[in-house]
Amino acid sequence: MKKIIVVLAALVLMAGSAYAAEWNFYGQARLSTFWSETDEISGPDGDVQYSEGLHSISRIGATVKVSDELIGRFEYGTGVNLRLLYGEWDFGAGKLKVGQDYTPLNWIISTQAYYDVNLLQVGGVYSHRHPQIGLTFGDFKVAFRSLENSGRTKTTFVNNNDDAFDGDIQLVIPVIEATYELDFDMVTLIFGAGYSTFEVTDNANGIYEEDVDSYVLALGGQFDMAGFYMKGDVYYGQNAGNLIWISVVDNGTSPDDGFAQIEGGELLDNECLGFSLIAGYRINDTFTVEAGYGYTQTELDHSDDNESATYYINTTITLAPGVFITPEIGLFDGKDSGDMEKLYYGLKWQINF
Repeated sequence: MKKIIVVLAALVLMAGSAYAAEWNFYGQARLSTFWSETDEISGPDGDVQYSEGLHSISRIGATVKVSDELIGRFEYGTGVNLRLLYGEWDFGAGKLKVGQDYTPLNWIISTQAYYDVNLLQVGGVYSHRHPQIGLTFGDFKVAFRSLENSGRTKTTFVNNNDDAFDGDIQLVIPVIEATYELDFDMVTLIFGAGYSTFEVTDNANGIYEEDVDSYVLALGGQFDMAGFYMKGDVYYGQNAGNLIWISVVDNGTSPDDGFAQIEGGELLDNECLGFSLIAGYRINDTFTVEAGYGYTQTELDHSDDNESATYYINTTITLAPGVFITPEIGLFDGKDSGDMEKLYYGLKWQINF
C-alpha cells in the first residue's frame, strides 16, 4: 500500500510541475511463453516444462526535458520497482548525471529472448543499474557508484556461491567504471574498465582486515554493413562478480559467481574470463535473424575452474510499429558435473507503447 501511495504522490507532483517541463511517457509490456527441459549433467534427465510470465524488466516511465541543458528520467518495473531515476545537466564541456541509471559497463548487444537474459551473465558485460555520480565527456564516460544494489548483500560480495559469511565489510571508496568508444563508420570499438576495493573482517574464520580488490578490463566491438551485423565482447578480471554479472552454476539466470571466497582462514581471489559473439541479418523491416554464443569461466585460487556457455538462434518479427514476437531456441550448458543443462524453445511477446 505504501508503494502505491508513493507512486500516486509522484504522479501528482509531476502533474503539478508539468508546465515547467516537457514530459514524454512510455511503456513496455514483455511476456515469455517457453518450454524447457532441464537435465543434470552426469545425472538424471528432467521433464519438459511450460512457463509463461511477465518479464521483470517490463516498464513504464518518462523522459523529462526542462531545457536544452537539463533533462531527467524515471522508470518503474514490475512490482513498483524503481529502475531509473536521474537528472542530467549539460554544462557545455560535458554532462553531469546524478541518480540511478545504467553505469558505463552495460553493453547490451544480444537479443537473446528467453526472459531477456541477453547473454548478460554468460559472456556479457553488464553491471546493472546503480545510484551514481556520472560524467560524460564526448565518447568518454566515468561513473562513481554504489557497491550494494540489485538485491545483493555482503554475503555475495565476499563468498562465492553464497556460502555463509558473518563478517564485516568496510567500504571506503566508491566503485569506479569507465568506458571510451571509437566510431569508424561501419565498425565501433569500446574499451571499458572497472575497479572496487573494500576491507573484510571475519574473526570466526581467521580473516583480519583483508582487502578484496576487484577489477575488470573489457573490449567490445560491432560491425554493420548492408543489413548484416556482428557484435562481440571479451573481458578479464579478478573478483569481477562485484562489478559485472557472472553466472556459472545457475546457467545464465542469476548472478552467482565471480566473487572471492574465505576458506581455511585464507581469502581466495577469483579469476574471471568471458566473451560473447553475435551475428545477425536484417532481412527487411519485418524479419531479423540472429544467433549468439556466450562463454564464461571462473577459477578460485588453488581450485579447479568453473565454466558455462549458452547458445541461441532467434527471429525478431515486427507485426506493427512497437509490436514484436521473437521465436527462439537455445541451450544453457553448465559444462561441469552436477551443473544443469537446459534446452528451451518458445516465444517472447512485446508491445511498446
